[in-house]
Amino acid sequence: MSDNMSIPQSTDLFVRSLPFWEHLESEQKHLISIGSTTVDYKKGEKLVDGSDRCVGLLLIKRGELRTYTISEDGRSITLFRLRNGDICIMAAWCLLPPLQFPIYIEADTDVSGILIHAGALGKLIEKNIYAKEFCYETEARRLSDMLWVMQQMIFLSTDQRLARFLLEESKATGSDELHLTHERIATYMGSAREVVSRLMKYFSKEGMVRGSRGRIVLLDKKRLSQIAAQ
Repeated sequence: MSDNMSIPQSTDLFVRSLPFWEHLESEQKHLISIGSTTVDYKKGEKLVDGSDRCVGLLLIKRGELRTYTISEDGRSITLFRLRNGDICIMAAWCLLPPLQFPIYIEADTDVSGILIHAGALGKLIEKNIYAKEFCYETEARRLSDMLWVMQQMIFLSTDQRLARFLLEESKATGSDELHLTHERIATYMGSAREVVSRLMKYFSKEGMVRGSRGRIVLLDKKRLSQIAAQ
């Protein structure tokens, strides 16, 4: 990760990304401006590694982050992913109600953004109710995302989960052509690569997808939706 100098010139990004910005007093805006830096993370770099490291609130300008936990048998379970324009609040977990299990946050691609450091964010939360409410509401949405993932793993079959994953990925990227390997899909789903490959072979045989190395094209989204809804 590379940190630059403080960036008061990033006010436009704060205005667009932080709904509480208009409710801040001048000194509070100054606190955030001088308490923020531009950051760059390389693909595979960890922001949070399950320890007590507290980074802050990250505004993602470019790239993708993956938040995950690790099961007792060592399996990685993706909880949610964040993309351009999203806000990563879990990197500021030390300022929020504590989680009962360790989380990891990793750069899924090269990532650039603006980091509001935990110290500045903590002072702001103490002084401004709008900022505090925003942080707590954002954390609640992420916890809801985590619960949804756990519910799917418990109650849905793997073919349902895979169909839903492909459809959600297509919607998120705005394309029916996905650049993902079976191994990467298995990582996101918390499954085994062999299971994903077997189901992808079935989906392909049934004409729902067409795949090649690192590339999947969705051909029959209606049928995939039917499987997802079973």
